[in-house]
Amino acid sequence: MSSARTVHGKVVVITGAARGVGAQLARVLYGRGARLALVGLEPKELAAVAAELGPDTVHWEADVTDGERMAQVADEIVGRFGRIDALVANAGIATGGPFLDADARTFDRVIEVNLLGSVATARAFLPKLLESRGYYLQIASLAALTPAPMMAAYCASKAGVESFAHALRAEVGHRGVAVGVGYLSWTDTDMVRGADEDTVLRELRARLPWPLNRTYPLAPAVERIADGVARRSAHVYAQSWLRGMQGVRGYLPSVVGGAMGRREMRRAEPGLAATASVRRGLVGAGGQADEQAQAHHSSQ
Repeated sequence: MSSARTVHGKVVVITGAARGVGAQLARVLYGRGARLALVGLEPKELAAVAAELGPDTVHWEADVTDGERMAQVADEIVGRFGRIDALVANAGIATGGPFLDADARTFDRVIEVNLLGSVATARAFLPKLLESRGYYLQIASLAALTPAPMMAAYCASKAGVESFAHALRAEVGHRGVAVGVGYLSWTDTDMVRGADEDTVLRELRARLPWPLNRTYPLAPAVERIADGVARRSAHVYAQSWLRGMQGVRGYLPSVVGGAMGRREMRRAEPGLAATASVRRGLVGAGGQADEQAQAHHSSQ
């Protein structure tokens, strides 16, 4: 890797770093010589990742929706490392199922974490990146490129963070900060495995056209994200075919919301009705951790 495309010696902050994409990205960037600040809700898991990577990796427990805490963490990271060169806003949660069946608090929490949590993260860390003329990578999703039934909260939040990051790029580019958006399709993480525990949702996804119906391995997806961090890329595609989706994204709402969508929802309706009572919470281990943290906070 050339000196223009290296993270060696750079200080990189990753939110949502306890598991999945965040934890694997920490491993890859550490292997490339980065110094890492890991931020997340799960202290034991964060500590385990940090211990695996060594003394140049430090972790902070924080809820990304807590602006005061995120600002404190940003100051502490600069105090520990002297600067911040890159920030990967990766923290995210998901829920699935029909909008009208959704628990309102769970639905709203997805928007809060994925969109407003990214806003709070940017508010805390962009001043530090202005000082270093650094790089901000916002992790979005295939869900930002195409709507999907049963994923209204996730799609809305990811479309929101994509647009938010594009707006930031225009605002801070002349001051030396590069802003990128990262896109992933269904990738083998706790979140996706948790979503697949729902039989109806899993069968709906299996009926999607290729390549949308595949679950992609984590390691190569994260290698591409790490390459994007090193290059300070404006767009980072964890699966190469996602680049092609940009050219057709304007047509997708009509396709998804047209005859195909109506056909698939009609087919799924009996199964959805039979399982509505169990489809209420956040999916995956990360979602469970967020629910536990919220319950603990409410009890105090």
